[in-house]
Amino acid sequence: MPNGQWYPPEWPVRIRALAAGEITAMTPRRAATVMLLRDDPGGPAVHMLRRRASMAFAAGAYAYPGGGVDPRDDDRTVGWAGPGRDVWARRLGVDAASAQAIVCAAVRETYEEAGVLLAGETADTVVGDTTGDDWEADRDALAGHELSFAEFLDRRGLVLRSDLLGAWARWITPEFEPRRYDTWFFVAALPPGQRTRNASTEADRTVWIRPAEATEAYDRGELLMMPPTVATLRQLQSYGTADEALVGSEGRDLTPVLATARLEGEELVLSWPGHEEFTKRVEPPQGGQKQSQSPSSSPDQSESPSPSSGQSPSPTQSPSSGQSPTPGPRESPSGGPR
Repeated sequence: MPNGQWYPPEWPVRIRALAAGEITAMTPRRAATVMLLRDDPGGPAVHMLRRRASMAFAAGAYAYPGGGVDPRDDDRTVGWAGPGRDVWARRLGVDAASAQAIVCAAVRETYEEAGVLLAGETADTVVGDTTGDDWEADRDALAGHELSFAEFLDRRGLVLRSDLLGAWARWITPEFEPRRYDTWFFVAALPPGQRTRNASTEADRTVWIRPAEATEAYDRGELLMMPPTVATLRQLQSYGTADEALVGSEGRDLTPVLATARLEGEELVLSWPGHEEFTKRVEPPQGGQKQSQSPSSSPDQSESPSPSSGQSPSPTQSPSSGQSPTPGPRESPSGGPR
């Protein structure tokens, strides 16, 4: 059955070049992404955004809000509530400073890209409204790296609510990709009084959609996403409420998932351990044809990470509507897949 699995055409040549020692694997950047949930009449819906077709990485993809760790996220202590940094360090499998940076990235990127802030004036409160010119000025300063997250919290007299997050999964971009991310996936519930919006300059639309609807559209080839997005959407389907998903996150395995590639004769086999549905078999190129992209190219990694990429269709429901969208027919692509 055709599906919406993202598969860049240059992967086979890059995989063979890496195996031959012609290119060197990039060191992955630390990153975080958040599956923001709300309870709808038909069950939990997840907030997703679609990256603009002009983006060099993950163009046109449906993904979750997220991005790379800001080096300033672990160079000073931030206002903090909920499980301590040492608790998060054990949960995420990193040191305490890195744990703070990763959790900060999750909360900061959700605010930058969705306008939702998981913080409050006290350990048992959360801000109720983040709209208005003053909030927007701070959000722009954060997104423009003019203001650190710690400075933002101090200025507002807020503490980060780490207890509103649940660690869900960890995926690392394959070694043959020129842009690599070590990404922790989190789950969170939309705080009362707050609402999402498309605050990201990297996205052309946002939607609330039930995980089952999203994966069904992927299975039909109507929504194009990368394996981490599809896998986490399928995992969310067993939960009846956002709170159930948060509770369920406590026992989830955070062993990193990293794609592997092997040759079986002349056939290239690409697989993600524990996720057999994404296995891809690629025949060798015919007639000595080569991909147009040089395998030695190493673009910078300045963009935010995304669990999915490629061209994808527009939902027929307006993205600003509170209803879950119904995926429509494929659009004519407005740009290349990368």
